Amino acid sequence: MTVTPEPANLPALIDMRGVDKQFGNGTVAVRDMSLSIQQGEFVSFLGPSGCGKSTALKMISGLLSVSSGSITVNGHRPGESTAGSDIGYVFQEATLMPWATVFENVYLPLKLQGISKDEGCTRVEEALSMVGLTNFAKSYPRELSGGMKMRVSIARAMVTKPKLLLMDEPFAALDEMSRTKLNDEVLSLWENMGLTVIFVTHSVFESVYLSSRVVVMAARPGRVVHDIALTEGYPRNSVYRMSPEYAESCRKVSKALEGTMDNVALNH
Repeated sequence: MTVTPEPANLPALIDMRGVDKQFGNGTVAVRDMSLSIQQGEFVSFLGPSGCGKSTALKMISGLLSVSSGSITVNGHRPGESTAGSDIGYVFQEATLMPWATVFENVYLPLKLQGISKDEGCTRVEEALSMVGLTNFAKSYPRELSGGMKMRVSIARAMVTKPKLLLMDEPFAALDEMSRTKLNDEVLSLWENMGLTVIFVTHSVFESVYLSSRVVVMAARPGRVVHDIALTEGYPRNSVYRMSPEYAESCRKVSKALEGTMDNVALNH
């Protein structure tokens, strides 16, 4: 089994220090979140609904501002990188333009950067090849399955060649077979492209299978309560899913998650 490099030997890509997020209605979505994520890590945010997983992801991307504290991504505040393509984002829904072809959907981020279709053609083709959709460039979203639509969304996030890929429960609505296959495809992209990935999920099994580290969050207010390093190496596959190591890591993470649910029950 191949073992990934120790993250401690790699530079920090994301640094969150004392981050709070309070919305205008007074809801505290995240409180005092401090976290450092190294380049090349695959980190899952795991926790119950309302624990701030998606809010944290949006703050890292720059889609939401922080109320207090600080976040840097690759040395810059979120959204202020001169590269303009440091971050790729995959949402829970594929959010494709139904009137546009697969090629045009994937090309969109390049278009927004002022790159012509001729200039961007090779990059779009490369991104579609990564997710196995080379033969579907001229198809429309209505002609695709749920799993294929999500592959288009991943290709769109990858077309700018980001350093950081943010994924917000991207496979939650898919059937188990599609979800398992896409888990493997995301791991392959991560390993082959040298990405850093932050993956939001409600699934203990998914978080353990994918991650080098699972950050467990509790709700009301959202906060980090456990940061669990998974020492099993890569690649991970069906053999790993059946291994005692996988079962033990699932048990450990599940126990940590159960503690957050107990806290919610006590508070309500």
